[in-house]
Amino acid sequence: MGATDTRVRLGTGIGWRPEIADGIEALPGIDWVEVVAENICPCHLPDGLRRLRERGTTVVPHGVSLGLGGAELPDPARLSALAERAEALGAPLVTEHIAFVRAGGPPARAGLETAPGPAVPRVSMEAGHLLPVPRTRDALDVLCENVRVAQEALPVPLALENIAALVEWPGEELSEGEFLAGLVERTGVRLLIDVANLHTNHVNRGEDPATALGELPLDALAYVHVAGGFERDGVWHDSHGHPVPQPVLDVLAQLCARTEPPGVLLERDENFPPVSELADELGSIRAVLQDAAPARELSTGAPAAPPPPPVPPTPVSPAAGGTSGHGTAAARERLARAQADLLAALVAGAPAPEGFDSGRLAVQSRALAAKRADVVAKVAPELPLILGEKTFRTAFTAYARTSPMAGGYRRDALEFATHLLDSGSAGGWRERRRLRLWWLERSGPEPLPGSRLRRALHLARAR
Repeated sequence: MGATDTRVRLGTGIGWRPEIADGIEALPGIDWVEVVAENICPCHLPDGLRRLRERGTTVVPHGVSLGLGGAELPDPARLSALAERAEALGAPLVTEHIAFVRAGGPPARAGLETAPGPAVPRVSMEAGHLLPVPRTRDALDVLCENVRVAQEALPVPLALENIAALVEWPGEELSEGEFLAGLVERTGVRLLIDVANLHTNHVNRGEDPATALGELPLDALAYVHVAGGFERDGVWHDSHGHPVPQPVLDVLAQLCARTEPPGVLLERDENFPPVSELADELGSIRAVLQDAAPARELSTGAPAAPPPPPVPPTPVSPAAGGTSGHGTAAARERLARAQADLLAALVAGAPAPEGFDSGRLAVQSRALAAKRADVVAKVAPELPLILGEKTFRTAFTAYARTSPMAGGYRRDALEFATHLLDSGSAGGWRERRRLRLWWLERSGPEPLPGSRLRRALHLARAR
C-alpha cells in the first residue's frame, strides 16, 4: 500500500469486547470501535458487532499474532486472514504491533543453516504475548522488509503500534522515537501510538514520553490508544484491566499539544466495570482533547522542531545474500538467535542471555505464565473446574516454566492435560478420571504428533 494516506478521521472509540458488547451499543458518542482480529470469524460476525456496523459505526481490526518484528517473514496465512477480516468489516485500515511473538522456528529462507555462528534453535516457541524488538539497525532492517511484505498483502493501509516492555535489550542503537521515525521514513507505514505504553516504558525503562513524542513523525499518526494498568514493586504492568490513571492522561495531553489525533480509543480487556464507569473514562479522554485544542492553535505559529533524520538501512555485503531481493539474510539470522535466546529464557527455563537484567526477566516470565494461564482457563474452562482454581493455577505455572507454547492456546490446554495425566499429577482418582475423559473427548483420533498410543492407553484406563 506504500505511503497511502491513512489519516481517516475516526473520532472517539472503544475496544469492542463480547463481555461489554451491549454496553458499547448504549454508550453515547461512540464514533468507532476496534476489534481483536483473531477473535472474530469474518463469515459470522457477532450480533453486537454486526448491529454497530449497520448503524454506520466504523470497525477497525487490530491484529496481535503477525509478529512483524520477528526474524521470519510474515506468515502468508496470517496475512490472508487479516486481509479477509478487513474486507468483511469494511475497515478503512488495519493495525498490528511492533513486536515479536514467536522464535526458534525454521530459518527465514533456505541456506541460512550454513550461516556462521551457533545454530539457531529449531524448536518453535510462542510467547503468548507481545515482546519488544531490539532497537538496532538489524532489527529495523528486518522489520522494514516485513512491513513491506505485509503492506503488499493487505487491501487497506497498515498502522503499527508501539508496545510496552518490562525488559530492555542490551546494546540498543536507537531511541524509540528514532526507531519509529526510521520505520515510517522507509516504509510509509502509519503509527498507532499507545500513550499508556509510553508511560509504561517511562516507569520500567526510564524513557521520557516527551522525548519520544518529540522524535516521532506525528504526521504519520493513525490513532491513539489509552489504557489503564498498575504499579507493583516499581514495575508498571500494562494490564488493560484497570482505570486509566492520570499519568497516562498527561501523556495523552502532551501528544495532543503537538498534533490533533485522528482518533483516540479506550482499551479495556478484563475486569470490566459498569458501563457508567467506561463512560466516565471516555469523558476524561474527551476533556483532554478539548483542553489541548486552544493551546495547540496558539502554538501553530511557532517553528516546528526539525524531524529526526531517517535511519538508513545497514550496509550489507553482496556476498551476504538477501531475502526477497533485499540484503537482510544475515540480519535475520542474528535477530533469530537473539530472539530465540530471550524467549527460551522467558518460557523454557533457559539461562538469561548476556546483558539482560535477570530480575526483570523473572518478572516478565511470571507475567507471561500468568497471562497464558488466564487464556487457557478461558478456552478450556473445564480445566479449573476439574482441578480446582488454585490447583489449576499452581500446576499450570509449574508446567509453563519449562514447557513453551508451540501451537496456540487450545493445543496448549490439551498438552497441559496430557502432561498432568502422564506425570500422574492430576490429583485424586476422581480428578484423573474426569480429566482423562475431557482429554479423550477433545483429542480426536490423532490430536498431537505420536499420540495414538497414548490415546489407546487412556481409552483403556477410562473403560
